[in-house]
Amino acid sequence: IFPSTSVRPLVGIVCGSGLGGLADMLKDQVAFNYKDIPNFPQSTVAGHAGRLVFGMLKGRPCVCMQGRFHLYEGYAIQKITLPMRIFSLLGVETVILTNAAGGLNQDFKVGDIMIMKDHINMPGFAGNNPLSGPNDDRFGVRFPCMSDAYDRELQQLAVDVGQELGYGDFLREGVYCVLGGPSFETIAECRMLHKLGADAVGMSTVHEVIVARHCGMRVFALSLITNKAVMDYDSEEKANHKEVLETGQHRSIQLQKLVSTMVNRMEYNNTNA
Repeated sequence: IFPSTSVRPLVGIVCGSGLGGLADMLKDQVAFNYKDIPNFPQSTVAGHAGRLVFGMLKGRPCVCMQGRFHLYEGYAIQKITLPMRIFSLLGVETVILTNAAGGLNQDFKVGDIMIMKDHINMPGFAGNNPLSGPNDDRFGVRFPCMSDAYDRELQQLAVDVGQELGYGDFLREGVYCVLGGPSFETIAECRMLHKLGADAVGMSTVHEVIVARHCGMRVFALSLITNKAVMDYDSEEKANHKEVLETGQHRSIQLQKLVSTMVNRMEYNNTNA
């Protein structure tokens, strides 16, 4: 990758379902199709373009994944998280992840943006963790701490920027729970997850966060609430992927503004930024 681009990214951004527009904001773009990168998995889901895009965002060097990978696509969990290892080797210091999620918290509305303050890793309970197998000491320790997985300074920066931009009405914070998918949650599962303290549920992000933290990168993550989880047997509502993509388009401009303003204001160790 390095011989083909002069950009040395300090920020890595992962675009969730319907949120690929973040990559389009990069100036002086150099893009690689996933299929042209050796050993790189391929995106198979609508709303995920399948490109690694390098460029400048508000004067900061960035790399953006337009399209991510999920357990339900049949990839090994280590393969799904390979891009985080690549981010680390490229010199990325901060990873920003976005996803589309179902709202379990009854106060959340469709279109809300949730700052992830913590996660519940359901596949991890069953032993499916991206750090399983021999530890690669080049990246990090065998038993990384996860109590500080989500950078608190970046969470506060997001709140401050959100207030300035007038997003107070739809900017939330909460706990994200990951499931394997691809089937959406049952009513009983939604009720259980809500009781466990989850505010939103989805099928991505957490595995990437674990590997990013293992590599020592700072992490900030956002969920776009694209549907309300069905909690009632009398409800006529059903979750569907079309609704997810439509909500992504509806809120994408605000999300892009929030993320780009944050990137501009973050502090970087590498003073060349």
